[in-house]
Amino acid sequence: AYLRYVEHSAHARPGPAACARLAAVLGTSVAWLRGGGTERAPGAGPDPGGVPSLDVLDEGTCRQHLGERGVGRVVFDEEQGPAALPVNYVVLDGALVFRTAAEGPIARALRAGRPLALEVDHLDEVRGEGWSVLVRGPAAFLEDPEGLAAVEHRGLVPWAGGERHAVVRVEAHELSGRQIRRA
Repeated sequence: AYLRYVEHSAHARPGPAACARLAAVLGTSVAWLRGGGTERAPGAGPDPGGVPSLDVLDEGTCRQHLGERGVGRVVFDEEQGPAALPVNYVVLDGALVFRTAAEGPIARALRAGRPLALEVDHLDEVRGEGWSVLVRGPAAFLEDPEGLAAVEHRGLVPWAGGERHAVVRVEAHELSGRQIRRA
């Protein structure tokens, strides 16, 4: 109940002792609880110790990690070479859907017939653990009114903000994932 209060109340102001206990229970640091470490790339902290093991994730676990919405990176080829751009996505009828600029690099790659994939990761820097899921399948602009209405209903906003009205749907025909755990 206390953790729920701290997470959801604007009035919660846990003191140093409470933060230290919460960090210990959650397996993280007080600095991380307070939003520290977000200005550097993940993995730049100290080695968390333990022996890492790599597990292959099955399709069901991959779908569970993707959830109903999240932030991922669209990976595609540009004329200059590989590119990866962040996007917010929602899952709609098993496919991942995101917004992009109608004349932006993702849209240009899609119009040129280049394949794209979507990668979603979660990293726990303190514990040295995480997972990564790669979604591959046919991608196309979503243009049917019913599909667009469903996207509007889900409240999908572009990660980068601005005028990004083109909607892309990636069919999740191939899901693969890996997870790192520490002993």
